Amino acid sequence: LDVPMYFAKRDGRYVERVGYYNPMAAQGEEKLRIALDRVAYWQGHGAQLSDPVRRLVRQAGESKQAA
Repeated sequence: LDVPMYFAKRDGRYVERVGYYNPMAAQGEEKLRIALDRVAYWQGHGAQLSDPVRRLVRQAGESKQAA
């Protein structure tokens, strides 16, 4: 999961990588990792989450609370 520059193309440059998602992860491999503190930081600076990313952030938050 990347924080893109507002003027960058879809697969263009990004400011910071705040997470990782691999929907095809084998059992025992890491599937989702998100730095929730960095997501909160960028949201505080005006970043807006897409719907799919919002779901992943919610999922990461729930799994972090369960741990």
